[in-house]
Amino acid sequence: MICSKEIEAPFLANESMAEIKKITRSENMRRIRSIDTKPELALRSFLHSKGYRFRLHDPRLPGKPDVIFPTLKRVIFVHGCFWHQHKNCRLSHVPKSNLAYWRPKLRRNRTRYERNVQALRKLGWKTLVIWECQIRKLETHTRRIVDFLQRELFPLATRPQKQHRNRNKQTS
Repeated sequence: MICSKEIEAPFLANESMAEIKKITRSENMRRIRSIDTKPELALRSFLHSKGYRFRLHDPRLPGKPDVIFPTLKRVIFVHGCFWHQHKNCRLSHVPKSNLAYWRPKLRRNRTRYERNVQALRKLGWKTLVIWECQIRKLETHTRRIVDFLQRELFPLATRPQKQHRNRNKQTS
């Protein structure tokens, strides 16, 4: 029986450590998802448990929002703290290697998001961002999410009254 270490040994002997790191990094980056992330699934589960029904990732809307409430004209983006550079968050940092790539990349992510929010607002949509670090303590943000999803109804005193014709009205 051949041990897995024996199989890996020839591979390691022929490859430099830099190349192995590059391959590992590439595999890790390939595993990063843009939809159905753990924070997004947690938010969707929470919303569903509160009775909300929604759509997901509509490509017709700017930025393909993560959670969409078409009848309310509201969208929620679930942002990763690293990818969208959440200010003052311990999960947000710039990698130490390859700064020439990472700084512009992360800056473009923020700029693209801001552009998409402006486009959504012009179309009459309201937006909310839930950060990855906030999902970890979702119960502390429940009120903000529910308030965001409340419809703006007419106050009772100014609500238009429906005019009904009384079909059973007898004329004498």
